[in-house]
Amino acid sequence: MAEQVRADMVANVFEIGVRPGDSVQAGQILLVLESMKMEIPVVAEEPGVVREITVKTGEVVQEGDVLVILD
Repeated sequence: MAEQVRADMVANVFEIGVRPGDSVQAGQILLVLESMKMEIPVVAEEPGVVREITVKTGEVVQEGDVLVILD
């Protein structure tokens, strides 16, 4: 079952550290959000493979938006 990694807050996508097809470990940083000049890392809760990245650098995301889908 795919895991949807979601935004915890309204923020800008500052940096994306993975690509589709990458294997990731639990705790690995997938991307970094920026809000109020603070950088907030978004990490994988479980190991998996990146199926899709649904955002782009510089994009504004809302709380609950899907950022990355892992298989």
